[in-house]
Amino acid sequence: MNDAPLLIRAYRASDLPELRRITVESFGSVALEQMLEHKFGIWNDRDWKARKADHIDDDVVACAEGCFVAEREGELMGYITIRLDRLNGKGRIPNLAVVEAARGLGLGRRLIMHAIDFMREEGIKIAQIETMASNAIG
Repeated sequence: MNDAPLLIRAYRASDLPELRRITVESFGSVALEQMLEHKFGIWNDRDWKARKADHIDDDVVACAEGCFVAEREGELMGYITIRLDRLNGKGRIPNLAVVEAARGLGLGRRLIMHAIDFMREEGIKIAQIETMASNAIG
């Protein structure tokens, strides 16, 4: 792995295509969308990859300021998205992904800590993250 510093920064609209790609690459067999497709087949002419990638679009529309990317020398290594429920003081992490080459280096933990710090700054009292039982890494 490259020794250049890894930066966690705010999401930019130009990141979206790469975040969609990382999402599909990272979730693979642990994506609920893929499990649904195995059970029910493809519907509306859209496979699980398209539907899962759409989750990232939804995340940045709902809370672009709560989307952060990890970058090394211009290459996106991972990301995390946050949804804020300000009325109830709760933040939720719907998506977190790290490229295969950067797994096992603590990047996911760094992204989560960054998200929690952001939520604290926003006055959020409770942070929630969910993962499927089939996602052992998650």
